[in-house]
Amino acid sequence: MSPDFIVGLISQLLKTAALLIGPLIGVTTLVGLVTSVLQGVTQIQESSLTFVPKLIAAGAVLLVMGGWMLKVLTEYASTLINNIPNYF
Repeated sequence: MSPDFIVGLISQLLKTAALLIGPLIGVTTLVGLVTSVLQGVTQIQESSLTFVPKLIAAGAVLLVMGGWMLKVLTEYASTLINNIPNYF
């Protein structure tokens, strides 16, 4: 295996990971930002107020996009496993 080939595999892995985690991190960051602004405006400093909305948003994203995420991960894994004989 050449170093370029290994770098290509790692690059594909990182792209797939970013594609899978991007929506989840984006939504939870947005919900956290909105919650922080609301806490700043109302001056309510409750720690569970920041955690619960993010947890609900993450659950909603996983429910809505879970099938797509599983499909992308399955395609990546099957391609990787099917190409094992070609790697050597």
